[in-house]
Amino acid sequence: QVQLVESGGGLVQTGGSLRLSCVASGRTFSDYAMGWFRQAPGKGREFVARISRSGGVTSYADSAVKARFTISRDNAKNTVYLQMNSLKPEDTAIYYCAAARGTSATYDYWGQGTQVTVSS
Repeated sequence: QVQLVESGGGLVQTGGSLRLSCVASGRTFSDYAMGWFRQAPGKGREFVARISRSGGVTSYADSAVKARFTISRDNAKNTVYLQMNSLKPEDTAIYYCAAARGTSATYDYWGQGTQVTVSS
């Protein structure tokens, strides 16, 4: 089992920044690729970003997200981050981190989520 706990969400104005953190426990953190997802009110959960086990490979939902968000990880701290800049009201959502074993595309473990609200 892997336990994931997100933090860093909150209320921010348009154009502001937030850094989300997700701390993992229970298994060897570096065995897992990590992802960030979000779910806006009334919408389904969507992929935001993913980072490989070593941190050497990252991917993003699209170029617009890649231009404003940065995913990173610190394996010594068992933590994955999502730096979000130039936030927009449409970024308002609950943000979840998730863990995928190795190179699997399936995420086996999920955190409880952290709320991000961007005011206009």
